[in-house]
Amino acid sequence: MQFRYQAKDVSGNLREGVVVAEDQGHAETLIQDNGLVILNLEIVEENILDRLWPFGKSVPAKEMVLFSRQLSTLIGAKVSILQALRILLEQVSNSYLKKVISETISSVEGGNSFSLSLARHPEVFSNVYVSVVHTGELSGTLDQSLNYLSDQMEKDYDLRSKVKSAMTYPLFILGALVVVGSLMFLFILPKLTVILQEQGGSLPFITVALIAFTKFFQHYWWTLLIGFVAIGLLLRYYVRTKTGRYIFDRLKIATPIIGPIFEQIYLARFSRNLSTLVLGGIPIIKALEVVADLVNNVIYRDILMEAANRLGAGKSIADSLQGHKEIPVIVTQMVMVGEQSATLTNILQKLASYYEKEVDAKIATLTSLMEPIIMLILGVGVGILVAGILLPIYNLASNAA
Repeated sequence: MQFRYQAKDVSGNLREGVVVAEDQGHAETLIQDNGLVILNLEIVEENILDRLWPFGKSVPAKEMVLFSRQLSTLIGAKVSILQALRILLEQVSNSYLKKVISETISSVEGGNSFSLSLARHPEVFSNVYVSVVHTGELSGTLDQSLNYLSDQMEKDYDLRSKVKSAMTYPLFILGALVVVGSLMFLFILPKLTVILQEQGGSLPFITVALIAFTKFFQHYWWTLLIGFVAIGLLLRYYVRTKTGRYIFDRLKIATPIIGPIFEQIYLARFSRNLSTLVLGGIPIIKALEVVADLVNNVIYRDILMEAANRLGAGKSIADSLQGHKEIPVIVTQMVMVGEQSATLTNILQKLASYYEKEVDAKIATLTSLMEPIIMLILGVGVGILVAGILLPIYNLASNAA
């Protein structure tokens, strides 16, 4: 969601701008954390076509990894954020990213923080990206935060590459199957059907079903195409609504096989970033509120915001996190040990490392299983196709005999 704001800075100067956030509370946090006093905040009505059809406003993953890595290196070398952005502006090749960097430079020069400037471009910088950068600004570890983002985006890119590689051969087989099957059903099977019916034979059920599907596809393929596109766009729009986002995030952690992977991703983000903020001297309640937005799942965000409220009421961190099935007992127990032994940040870092390794291992296993599973599904499809074609031929031969 986009919010237009009017605010005053510490010098009393009027500041205006647009910020992208999940909800009004998140928007207020982003603005107030930049030392601004909000005078007015209102939702900007987005063009529905832009929401449904956002193409042309994206940057390739490799470009984003390179941008984040180089920016991290420059800031780590004590180059100012403005100078670093100006250097990268001359180096990036993607025209849209160049435009975004130029607008970000103007925003930072106008007095906005780097994270608030990035939040104006949700089509390039996700909520997670902006929140991690915001964490780095608050804790004074912006170079480390950008390096962390680079690592995560590189892992995501490698995962997508592995999935594409695993699906290349099955998709090639599927394409060949579709071409051969289409030729058989459009030219050979109709002739066999006529001959068989002239001899008084009957078609097997599987062949009748395949012929009916072929005729339907021939006449109504365009309705299927329009239907799939419409469903995809409507789902994309619905997921951006508050109710849709809640249902989608709940499904992500409840779905068998992939649900536990998502849970561990969120727990790793929670542990790693809470540790970073606390080490950076951020008060624990404020740190929990920031991490709640960073996790990028409304279920976990609500849990962490509730924990921040309970912590403010005098509860311990471990007690504040208890009572939610999404937070494993091992997490609350280790947090309790960390609180009692004054080693909370070390405990959180160990938890983050554990869950990150678990995620990597499970994703590696899942990608290795994809190809045989897809080949098995294709094998069933080939069997149905072969049966639909060979059974009438067998019946024709039997009748001739």
